[in-house]
Amino acid sequence: MAGLRRYAAEFVGTLLLVFVGAGSAVAARVDGGVAVVAFTFGLTLLVLVYTIGPISGCHVNPAVTLGALVAGRISVIGAIAYWIAQFGGAAVAGLGLWILTRHGGVTDQTGALATNSYGPHINLGGTFLLEIVLTFLLVLVVLVVTSRSEQAGFAGLAIGLALAATNLMAITLDGASINPARSLGPAIFEGGEPLRQLWVFIVAPLVGGLLAAVTAPLLTTTHGRYRRHAESTD
Repeated sequence: MAGLRRYAAEFVGTLLLVFVGAGSAVAARVDGGVAVVAFTFGLTLLVLVYTIGPISGCHVNPAVTLGALVAGRISVIGAIAYWIAQFGGAAVAGLGLWILTRHGGVTDQTGALATNSYGPHINLGGTFLLEIVLTFLLVLVVLVVTSRSEQAGFAGLAIGLALAATNLMAITLDGASINPARSLGPAIFEGGEPLRQLWVFIVAPLVGGLLAAVTAPLLTTTHGRYRRHAESTD
């Protein structure tokens, strides 16, 4: 039962992050601008950390789960279950956005269902580097701040701000993935170029998460509350 609660939390959390975050791009990318979208993503993740963090750790991102797996904070079986829940939640979110824009009367201000892609402002190599570095930042923040018990009350704030910062840089370049699930959900319903380029937004963030897991031990000497929670994940 505890395991099902964790997987359900990851499913719902990822669904909400993608639906609200990418939805803000769909509804306000032009009218609101980059800052509105970036801080919508960041604030959504912030509130999710405090809402489902005590249940699942609030990964809501396959790259974060990979970092936790490499850091020994979650089992292989637990990580696979998290990935299934995360990608499933993102797919449902993508369906919701598709319904809003195709049948709900919502004008898509991104023109592509808030998908991630490269081309006009950044090439493939630049996108790969960008997504690695920005995901590295996010996952590093997650692993470090959740390992320090004295910072437990502020972990959500740091994590949410980290996501907002990465989005502020990347939105105009490649749409800001930093999360393979966030990229998958809209892409499978938009199709076309975003779907063909999807592999970049899956592989690069996972590389960033892996590098963060290798680096995090250099910045902390204890695994703290986050590890104690995650050790129970099976």
